[in-house]
Amino acid sequence: MTHTVDNKFIHPWQPESWQSRTAGQQPLYPDAAAVQRVLTDIRQLPPLVTWGEVDKLRRQLAEAGRGERFVLQGGDCAESFADCTAEPIANKLKILLQMSLVLVHGLKKRVIRVGRMAGQYAKPRSADKETRNGITLPSYRGDLINRSGFSAAERSADPQLMRHGYEHAALTLNYVRALVDGGFADLHHPEYWDLDFVRNSPLEADYRRIVQSILDTLNFMETISGQPLSESNRIDFFTSHEGLHLLYEQAQTAFVPETGRWYNLATHFPWIGMRTAAADGAHVEYFRGIANPVAVKVGPAMSPDQVLELCAVLNPHNELGRLTLIHRFGAEQIQSRLPPLVESVRKAGRQVLWICDPMHGNTETTASGVKTRRFENILTELETAFALHEKLGSILGGVHFELTGDDVTECTGGARGLTEIDLERAYKSQVDPRLNYEQALEMAMRIVARKAPR
Repeated sequence: MTHTVDNKFIHPWQPESWQSRTAGQQPLYPDAAAVQRVLTDIRQLPPLVTWGEVDKLRRQLAEAGRGERFVLQGGDCAESFADCTAEPIANKLKILLQMSLVLVHGLKKRVIRVGRMAGQYAKPRSADKETRNGITLPSYRGDLINRSGFSAAERSADPQLMRHGYEHAALTLNYVRALVDGGFADLHHPEYWDLDFVRNSPLEADYRRIVQSILDTLNFMETISGQPLSESNRIDFFTSHEGLHLLYEQAQTAFVPETGRWYNLATHFPWIGMRTAAADGAHVEYFRGIANPVAVKVGPAMSPDQVLELCAVLNPHNELGRLTLIHRFGAEQIQSRLPPLVESVRKAGRQVLWICDPMHGNTETTASGVKTRRFENILTELETAFALHEKLGSILGGVHFELTGDDVTECTGGARGLTEIDLERAYKSQVDPRLNYEQALEMAMRIVARKAPR
């Protein structure tokens, strides 16, 4: 079946075009005038990223789609304004750098580092309301929209939080850029990336061997060439977040005369979640008009025809690097659900980058009501994804993790064998459970291990 763009999508696009469509997961503000004042202020502020960076990422994602690079996308489920401090930001950058070092060494490919950060402040919710002890209030939708405390004032949508979201994203990006520009990512000094508690990790020795191997190779190449390698002390680092709050995204959308295109300059790589991925919905309408590379989460409820329609709407010119499909099925369903989607996209000749999100489909709740994920289920889905793509003649070009550089206990399993009892020790996420530093590093090593000669 050939999928083309339906007539309902063929009309002039503007950043506000989405407002004529059904928009799910949007906050209900009590004061419309206050919302407009905040949005006007945000429109006048400097962009958080540049269009040149966005275009650079798009080219690199095209290379990942051809199997020449590999995408590592990771960060918090939902960022907190309170965590916009030096240590949590640096720790997230450290774990992504360490994971990418392992992947580069093992996969022999350049890694595209994409942080779920500097904007991941809004979260979709399965219910609009939450009830506690007989009291019903609006659900917490992330720091960009309301507050996590359980009172009427805290749960009311506050437009001032959009301004705070911009400010915290800017502060986060500024610190990340300063770290990278200041030599934090220099391959000659991987000790900059160490986190204190890795010294007690069962993975420490394996990681140190990888680091030493890279340093030996780097020193050899520089000795032969007689000069430092130009790219050994710098990296590209890109940001991503779910483009959920459309008024906030629209306010940071700008026309660039040099390219003749509109860009979302709040982030390099925005994505659409499964709850808002209707092809005729507001989010897809907004995303179809921006020049950024964009992604869509796909899962068990999405049919091949729905995926092909999204491909047609979001990537009408069929350009590799423009559209990424991030699949999330769960360890139990990926074997049956992924192949029909991959085969339909391949048969239709659609150019997409496939990324595996092994986190969201494996969320479960303990008997005591705590949300968690099992390391072994996450790993099973990931390994199955690699095997299926290889079998189907497709390329799995990246991975998408919810993780933190902190020593939390939110997911069970891993090298240290965390159990449900351990969840009580350091469970800090306000929304979904994340891999801690050690589990995330182990996941990178497991990816490499399956590629090693047997």
